[in-house]
Amino acid sequence: MEKSKKKKIYKKIDMVSFYKSIVDQDRASVVICNLKHEIIYMNPAAVISYAKRGGDKLIGRSLLDCHNPESKDKIQQVVDWFAVDESHNIVYTFHNEKQNKDVYMVALRDEGKLIGYYEKHEYRNAETMKQYDRKLYTKCIRNR
Repeated sequence: MEKSKKKKIYKKIDMVSFYKSIVDQDRASVVICNLKHEIIYMNPAAVISYAKRGGDKLIGRSLLDCHNPESKDKIQQVVDWFAVDESHNIVYTFHNEKQNKDVYMVALRDEGKLIGYYEKHEYRNAETMKQYDRKLYTKCIRNR
């Protein structure tokens, strides 16, 4: 398909809604920050996960307020590394043994320009949901 046709199609679609929906449906926490380290978005899983620290009240606050000086320095080092090159886009930051999850910082870019970053949690536990089990979905529909 020609580039101009693709652009016309994408202009008709509100891509932001699609991207937001992807993040909102993720069962793992996603916390998005701008380059000033301000939390600009938390998906529902993150709001629940960080409820004891304020949940959605953290939006607009600095992510750095939630970290010790050593962590603050590491976060800034990663953001500086992201800024050096467009190919610098993901850093593994730690493993949480208790929750059996890995945590990453991922660069956010707009046409190559660094605009922020997000914290992504990935759990290592095997899935417990049965394959193609739609009972939960059906139950949610019935409860509307």
